[in-house]
Amino acid sequence: MSTLQARLNTIGISGARGIDLMMQRDQIRATVSGEGGTADTAQSANRQAAPESRKNAVAPRELTPEEKRIVAELQQIDRRVRDHERAHLAAGRGVITSTADFTYTYGPDGRAYAVAGEVGIDTSPESKPEDNIYKGQRIQAAALAPRDPSPTDYHVASIGSQMELQGRSDLAQQRFEESLVAQEAGRQERAARNEAPSEAEASAPAPIEAQADTGDRQASGETRQLVQNAYATNADAPAGRVSVFA
Repeated sequence: MSTLQARLNTIGISGARGIDLMMQRDQIRATVSGEGGTADTAQSANRQAAPESRKNAVAPRELTPEEKRIVAELQQIDRRVRDHERAHLAAGRGVITSTADFTYTYGPDGRAYAVAGEVGIDTSPESKPEDNIYKGQRIQAAALAPRDPSPTDYHVASIGSQMELQGRSDLAQQRFEESLVAQEAGRQERAARNEAPSEAEASAPAPIEAQADTGDRQASGETRQLVQNAYATNADAPAGRVSVFA
């Protein structure tokens, strides 16, 4: 089984690594919870505080312009990754083996954003050539469905293409062998009809022509003489008259 993957590097886009964003998230949570205390301690204190003190709780700090830019880019990446995997799933019916699995990173706003994803796809060969042709086509359709296929997607598509070509080759070979078998069966049937006479034919008497063959040879001299006489008679007859011997 192979996987169709979509991976977008946030370093090249936003200049911030995932670990950096996670550190920023922790800093934001610490700021929201109060300086010098952990989030759990702050939550415990808030549960014990009076309503009046809650009004004075520290509001989430506003993101800097750079952090807002990072969040916007992470949102865009998240949409692209999810759209990418949805395209795989929509086009891979019958060959997709799992739902989309995403890799997340945290933005400066403390939210998780998908920056990579993959889905499982079945690339195992089938036993029948026709099934391999169909399956290879489905694999290619699933792998190349997104608008921006990844290198892994192209690799999986090549596997599907090879499967389809192998299926077509096997199908052609199968049909060729079937035609040879049919031709040999027909040849043997024709040979059997011509070389194996029936019992009636084997016990039938010799033709009359064969029985009279000896007498014909004896009379051949006399017949030849009669024909010569007939030609001599016709040569002397008037034009338009021909003597016929029955």
